Amino acid sequence: MSFDPASYVFSQPSAPTSIRASTVLPARRENVELRTDDGHRLVGELALPESGEVKATLITLHPLPTHGGFMDSHVYRKASYRLPALAGIAVLRFNTRGTASPRGTSDGTFEEGIGERLDVEAAVKFAVDRGLPNRWLVGWSFGTELALMYGASEPVASEVEGAILLSPPLHRATEVHLKEWAAAGKPLKVLVPEHDDYLQPAEAAERFRVVPRASVVGVDGAKHLWVGEKYAGRVLDEIVAEVLPGGSGAGLPHEWTGPVATAHA
Repeated sequence: MSFDPASYVFSQPSAPTSIRASTVLPARRENVELRTDDGHRLVGELALPESGEVKATLITLHPLPTHGGFMDSHVYRKASYRLPALAGIAVLRFNTRGTASPRGTSDGTFEEGIGERLDVEAAVKFAVDRGLPNRWLVGWSFGTELALMYGASEPVASEVEGAILLSPPLHRATEVHLKEWAAAGKPLKVLVPEHDDYLQPAEAAERFRVVPRASVVGVDGAKHLWVGEKYAGRVLDEIVAEVLPGGSGAGLPHEWTGPVATAHA
């Protein structure tokens, strides 16, 4: 059975709530389906601010599905829990072809990042058709490969502001793709864990040097999967600072005054 985001039960605490891994803040959440040009149905969820304007839109591309990656990978789950309420940001999460999660299973099978080009295009088209503004690709691990390979060419490039990369391995994405980003003139924000298994900050800075608008940020102590609230919170702070420039620079709040729910694994 597909998970229903309307099943969260919200209550009003008598005091401010510390925001933890399982804390769900208010948003308008709906299960969505994306349609690819080759006929696949991809399942996902869109989380929107409960009220007020949508200031930015994140189109998330998850880690490698053959190694446990899916739309509920923890950083993206926490983004959907928090960012609509804390920052006015819409979060679109979806399973690429052949990927399963509590939301359901997307049609098709894993295609090593080749057929997934159509998945990226379908997600961007969905965001455009829904009128969601200030659209950014956010890739994590395998998702960074998709962002790099397909984000700087049409039909995607003209519809997104740029991309944020979490733990890029630069396996499938090559210097050819980096040069496409350089030519497109769009920003890349690259978050690289100090102890990443595949690409660490010094090498990342060298390899992304070809993209003039690439900003490589090494994160001390972090690992490829960004495990721990300290590191997940840092990622969300960096995302918000990129897509909503001109903020306070103080990072997202760690407490919330208002209705909350608790997510259960």
